Amino acid sequence: MKEIDIDGVKYTLINNEKDGFDEEIFRERLTDYFDAFDIIVGDWSYGQLRLKGFNEKGNKEFKNINDSSKIEEYIKTYCAFGCKWFAVKRKGTEKRVKDEKKDENKQKS
Repeated sequence: MKEIDIDGVKYTLINNEKDGFDEEIFRERLTDYFDAFDIIVGDWSYGQLRLKGFNEKGNKEFKNINDSSKIEEYIKTYCAFGCKWFAVKRKGTEKRVKDEKKDENKQKS
């Protein structure tokens, strides 16, 4: 399994259906909103990456709508049939620490 480090937080790629994981685009789309989730699922629709967060039952932020045991159901119900998709699992509870210089360089480009 592939390990990814984004802004000091480690993730493990736990599913990569049809080679759907693109690390560069995932990094661009990942926001602070996803810091509260144990698992992030990404799926491709019309050339765009969509992200959805899920939690395991032990997480204090757990809600039935984001139950990680329902990832397969989410894929079948809300994603395009046969789409590329992936899931990454967060390791630890650290908050991401953004590199302000990277953000400034993006804005100047």
